[in-house]
Amino acid sequence: MKAIICSQYGGPELLKLIETKIPEIGEDQVLIDVHYCGVNFPDTLIIQNKYQFKPPLPFSPGGEIAGIVSHIGRRVNNFKVGDRVVALCGWGGMAEQVCVKATHVFPIPSSLDMLNASICMYTFGTAFYALKNKAQLKAGQTVLVLGAGGGVGSAAIMIAKLMGASVIAAASNKEKLAYCKMLAADETIDYSTENLRDKIKEITSNRGVEVVVDTIGGPLAEEALKSVSWNGHYLIVGFASGIIPQIPFNLALLKGCSVHGIFWGSFAEKESNSNNTNFIQIIQWILQGKLKQHIHQIYSLEEAPKAIDDMIQRKINGKAVIQIKAEQFSSPTINNGINSSELTKKTNKSSNDGHKLIINGKDAIHQFIGSNIGPGKWITITQKMINDFASTTQDNQWVHIDEVKAAKYLPEGKTVAHGYLTMSMVSHLLFELIELNEVNSFYNYGLNKARFINPVKVNDNIRLKAILENVESQSNGSIKLFLSCIIEIEGIEKPAYVAEIISIIN
Repeated sequence: MKAIICSQYGGPELLKLIETKIPEIGEDQVLIDVHYCGVNFPDTLIIQNKYQFKPPLPFSPGGEIAGIVSHIGRRVNNFKVGDRVVALCGWGGMAEQVCVKATHVFPIPSSLDMLNASICMYTFGTAFYALKNKAQLKAGQTVLVLGAGGGVGSAAIMIAKLMGASVIAAASNKEKLAYCKMLAADETIDYSTENLRDKIKEITSNRGVEVVVDTIGGPLAEEALKSVSWNGHYLIVGFASGIIPQIPFNLALLKGCSVHGIFWGSFAEKESNSNNTNFIQIIQWILQGKLKQHIHQIYSLEEAPKAIDDMIQRKINGKAVIQIKAEQFSSPTINNGINSSELTKKTNKSSNDGHKLIINGKDAIHQFIGSNIGPGKWITITQKMINDFASTTQDNQWVHIDEVKAAKYLPEGKTVAHGYLTMSMVSHLLFELIELNEVNSFYNYGLNKARFINPVKVNDNIRLKAILENVESQSNGSIKLFLSCIIEIEGIEKPAYVAEIISIIN
């Protein structure tokens, strides 16, 4: 199998992509074919031998993965081969396969894709544990988040808002703060240019904050602790600044406040029932559309060292993800307008798996006229996709690429994808929903009646559904397909784009 290997301690430039042997499965473990691996701050530490857990060299970084169970140990009875799962592996996740204790593996609900499942545990799990179990956050309280643009910081903003709190997001530049405002932070502080304690006094009218979530440590820790109100809570999550602060504990005494260490990995292991309860609530919020992690960028396995370096350089807003193998995800809700008896009749010529139209040979196409296709899986439109499209087309309007201006001037504070970017997604989304066997070629020929109805904004989820309206046999033996296509935006009634797509089959 292929894996990113750390064979000597140091920076991400020392990591290598190599062929290595598949790990041997233990009797209490499952072997998982990895599809996605979340990138987290511990990955930057573990390769430098600075983390609490110290695996022997050589090893692969990556502690949060989603994939499919391929083998189970003889003492494992709660999973089976083929199960879609997320897992906390500690390390080893930036590889095609990894062995994980079954107690650290969780099933993925059928309605949740593996990409989003792979990034919901570390950051959301840490933030929810900190705010719920440690700070016992109540609606109406105020939370200060230091390092608010990072993975745990942004998760803390979203979860604190869901719990009814007001949030002050503190970060190191305007771009990160614009991102925090997009996540619904009530107030922001740029601690590179503003005095942290003075701004907190101004925002809270000298009351201070009930809770501090500190992901960075360093010199701001003491100022933040001074800003805690009576009986408040200071949550120590990490030291992204690279400096572990020396805090005078008389401040905690004078404030009557509690200082908590937030080590979610140990909580998940030592208090597994409480962690499972939290995880269930997080998944419910995600499925309800109330909670969604912002994906900064999806990296290939070969690009994993760059992803870790971007994390070290603090370039990442939200989460970075390593894609080892893409999931062809579809939730089981559609049968393409064909009932089971019709499907049985057509077994020898064609089949249908719920979303994808599967046709064996050109002669079988006509019987599917009028069939619904899709909807397909949700695709997130990231800022990188928008920026790449703008760069390719040389259309650098600020509404597409300037996140700071967008946060200030646009109605929802989000950049807007170019309409032609949305249109260009049709071929990709459509080809994932049609499988043609025993044909020479299948390609899009043109389009009719295209309409742009709703703008697609950054981090919107889109998907495609279609109807095979008609087919025409051509004199050269090819067949022309007329497909009525709609690109939907998750949570919005009106679609983004509708058009009639013409495809050719030879």
